[in-house]
Amino acid sequence: MSLPDACAPLFAHLERLGIATTTTTHPPVRTVGEARATYTLLPGVHCKNLFLKDAKGAVVLVVCPHDRVLDVNRLHRRLGPAVGAKRLSFGKADLLMEVLGVEPGSVTPLALINDRDRRVTVVLDAEMMAAEVANYHPLVNTATTAIRTADLRRFLDSLGHVVHVVDLAAPPG
Repeated sequence: MSLPDACAPLFAHLERLGIATTTTTHPPVRTVGEARATYTLLPGVHCKNLFLKDAKGAVVLVVCPHDRVLDVNRLHRRLGPAVGAKRLSFGKADLLMEVLGVEPGSVTPLALINDRDRRVTVVLDAEMMAAEVANYHPLVNTATTAIRTADLRRFLDSLGHVVHVVDLAAPPG
């Protein structure tokens, strides 16, 4: 199985930054439950991604370990005023495609390469970022890419995104 041409700009950008990754292809996985079968393929933290929006149109991408339990209805309290979003809900598929250029089931922080207007507020789980390596889809759900978390941060910085690292395991404040 090979990666679609749509992934080429992402990997070219990572290469320009000198960021090494390891990508493994697999059958499509759309949910954390389906992805569990791939967890033995790559070491590191396996992650889930929540594409959210608030009533005023703010868009938030929350990235955390796959087993992190989050209450979307109360998540805005945990994120606090630095993020600024109020009462979050899941973003629709058309908004996801418009902003990140991916389909549901393929959400990933690597898709921020497509957010040229920097509409997305990026929230990364502190525990995930403390790990050496984390795993994300490379714009498609037929592959998983392992990347050092320090390199993920460098990638996001290169795109001009403001990143909020939040302890999502802590009780809401």
